[in-house]
Amino acid sequence: MTTVTKRPASEPTTPPPSPHRPRPLPRSLARALPLSPAVVLLLLFLAGPIAYCAYIAFTDLQLTGQAESSFVGFDNFRTAFDDEAFLNAVRLTLVFTVISALIGQNTLGLALAALMQRASKPVRTLVGAVVITAWVLPEVVAGFLLYAFFRREGTLNAILDRLHLPSQNWLFTLPILAVSFANVWRGTAFSMLVYSAALNEIPQEITEAAEVDGAGGWRRMWHITLPMIRRSIGTNLMLITLQTLSVFGLIWVMTRGGPGGKSQTLPLLMYEEAFQKSLIGYGTAVALLLLVVGSLFSVVYLRLLRTEA
Repeated sequence: MTTVTKRPASEPTTPPPSPHRPRPLPRSLARALPLSPAVVLLLLFLAGPIAYCAYIAFTDLQLTGQAESSFVGFDNFRTAFDDEAFLNAVRLTLVFTVISALIGQNTLGLALAALMQRASKPVRTLVGAVVITAWVLPEVVAGFLLYAFFRREGTLNAILDRLHLPSQNWLFTLPILAVSFANVWRGTAFSMLVYSAALNEIPQEITEAAEVDGAGGWRRMWHITLPMIRRSIGTNLMLITLQTLSVFGLIWVMTRGGPGGKSQTLPLLMYEEAFQKSLIGYGTAVALLLLVVGSLFSVVYLRLLRTEA
């Protein structure tokens, strides 16, 4: 009896790479390669200026009267925290941000978006056009319009006189409230658009089921609408907060930070110290502290969004 021995099948051998064929790029490098132009631009126009400003904040650089600058360490920051004008600007910046962004733009934008969900098409078109027009106006133009509205001989006092109500110089007696209202008027459109898109994503069946169960408008808003758009709320709050912290032209045109610093926020203080008093180092230190304030707000919002995910 003859035994037939089967030879194991030979494993396929991979031919050695040709010396003339280029080796393929690693997958991670191939994915990152299309992003390299954007990364270069960010480093050149964003990270570079920020790093240079951070360096200037630790020097005594001045525009005039100084041949060269020297490194002074944390002296600019110590001066800022000992300066009553800086502390006043921090308080007013927080007041301006809370009133005009967290309360004003956020609440009014949500209310307009909710009302426009049930309004007729002509009403939606008219309201949307009016609100968005205020948003697309240049900041300087919006500042002049609101200055004409709040000044002593302005539109608001003319309306109050017609109604036989007491009038006053709003830009002198309540300047921070006047500029806060101006920022609400100009920036509400962004919140309205964000919330309109979020409300359109809510399934209609859920709202109809709540109506059948007898839930009123406020209960539907509190128990259904707000929980379902909470991520949009967090994102909107972060964006409008960062935008409001950097508002300069609107306040400068209306009040120039006065009277007596009653509407001088951190961007206006930074401009005054750097370009009117020529203290570039100290003004840049104030700008760096403003960047830190914005970063703290961003970290809080991002942590809230992460816990809700």
